[in-house]
Amino acid sequence: MGGIDKGLIPFMGKPLIEQAIARLSPQVTTILINANRNHDRYAEYGHAVIADKHPDFAGPLAGFAAGLEHCKTEYLLSVPCDSPVFPLNLSERLLDEMISTQSDLVYASSIDPAGISWTQPVFCLMRRSVQQSLQAFLDQGGRKIDRWFEALPSSTIVFADDAAFANTNTPEELQALEQVLQASN
Repeated sequence: MGGIDKGLIPFMGKPLIEQAIARLSPQVTTILINANRNHDRYAEYGHAVIADKHPDFAGPLAGFAAGLEHCKTEYLLSVPCDSPVFPLNLSERLLDEMISTQSDLVYASSIDPAGISWTQPVFCLMRRSVQQSLQAFLDQGGRKIDRWFEALPSSTIVFADDAAFANTNTPEELQALEQVLQASN
């Protein structure tokens, strides 16, 4: 997004962070915002703002680690703000899968119109107890989400609506998603 903080970019008339909060609020009891800049702006939303502690860019795993460190409940649900139309039943479906498979971590997958399955690893529910495993993985230089997932009792749940996980990494992708949603309303 050209160096612009994604969470503050407007989508459908509101910043992406507001879209994420609106979709998450009915699904969870507490929201933590993982941000590495603009903390004051994010704090205006009334939720705790936490930063990555890893000095090198560890990607989403650093965000997971920060979330797990501040998590006060048994579970941590992770969603990125740049996928603004994630499922409204995400937490319920992930938790059902976690319980039925006795997994420590469950992540979303989707099927695209061509029938190809795509993992959506940043949409995941994890038990707080995986914190030590993640810290050890990061301390050993691990950075790939799928490698860490493989080291845990993990599972995935497939969502039929691939568009629910539309990820917007450019202004053009964001505008295209906005146009699709406006046309469907």
